Amino acid sequence: MNHTKRNNNRLWLSFIVLIIILTAAYFYPLPYFISSPGAAVELSPIIEVENGYSEQGTFMLTTVRMSGANVFNYALAQWDEYRETIPKEALLRDYKDESEYTERQLFIMKSSQETAISVAYELAGREVIVSDRGVMVVATVEGMPAEQHLKFGDIITSVDDRDIATSEELIAYVRTKQEGDEVRIKYRTNMEEKEITLALSAFPHEDIEGASEEQPRAGIGISTMTKQEIEVNPPVSIDTRRIGGPSAGLMFTLEIYNQLTPEDITKGYAIAGTGTMNPEGKVGRIGGIHQKIVAAHKAGADIFFAPYEEGAEDSNYNRAVEAAEDIKTSMKVVPVDTVQDALDYLESLPSKD
Repeated sequence: MNHTKRNNNRLWLSFIVLIIILTAAYFYPLPYFISSPGAAVELSPIIEVENGYSEQGTFMLTTVRMSGANVFNYALAQWDEYRETIPKEALLRDYKDESEYTERQLFIMKSSQETAISVAYELAGREVIVSDRGVMVVATVEGMPAEQHLKFGDIITSVDDRDIATSEELIAYVRTKQEGDEVRIKYRTNMEEKEITLALSAFPHEDIEGASEEQPRAGIGISTMTKQEIEVNPPVSIDTRRIGGPSAGLMFTLEIYNQLTPEDITKGYAIAGTGTMNPEGKVGRIGGIHQKIVAAHKAGADIFFAPYEEGAEDSNYNRAVEAAEDIKTSMKVVPVDTVQDALDYLESLPSKD
């Protein structure tokens, strides 16, 4: 009896130890992120053009899911080609922490939306008014004067009492200065107006394309972009919540354009895709295309638009076709270099039965 009881106690102890080990393995973080297929998100519920036209089909953006690595999903990623391990150090090397990385991705998403709005309204023959509202700090260079004073999201409005509306104006003015010269900067941070004086310093040579030891370029050490406001009529609202990055630009453009025009360009199809959008309507390369193919396939998409990159051998389109063939989807992968390419393809389609 005692022998049986001791065996049972040992079994229970072993079981408890196993549970502790498995729990520790699940919650113990590894220095990696795991990327995997995300979701295909319908755009009509999150984009609303006031009094816009409805559609029979749907446009969908596609996402890649990023999660922290543990022992289990790290092991899974070693044999699943649609899951990838990314060292945290590599992904976050240009950011102070994960929070700053997330905030920048959300800002990039916001900028992508604004570009999509501008392109879609112009394609639909609607007026677009773009106003420059200062220069936004996107990043600072380690060891340079601005590092301890300016941060992501600060808005520079003037330098040496000169109003600065665009990033190009700021760069042009700073280029007139030399190492050691001081510049007085006025900027907004957290809704507060501030002023700071910084002396220009030479950039590290490895950070400057074409720099030489004889003629090092000097600056305060910031990367910037012009902050703009866009006014359109009718108004449009977009609510993507916590989705970040620029890769939905093409699909945003198509959805907004479709709500602005009476003819439903979806023709009843479920249309997914990906690609950045620039102000001229050109579609750009993105990451994780093979994972987005999986997401679109699972959502039942009929068509997937992929950046063609003017026929480059390693284009997003070629990788998308490989993934589509691998997972044996019936979804049609369509190459596009511009938003007009996508519109032309949709115009050529018969209506879905």
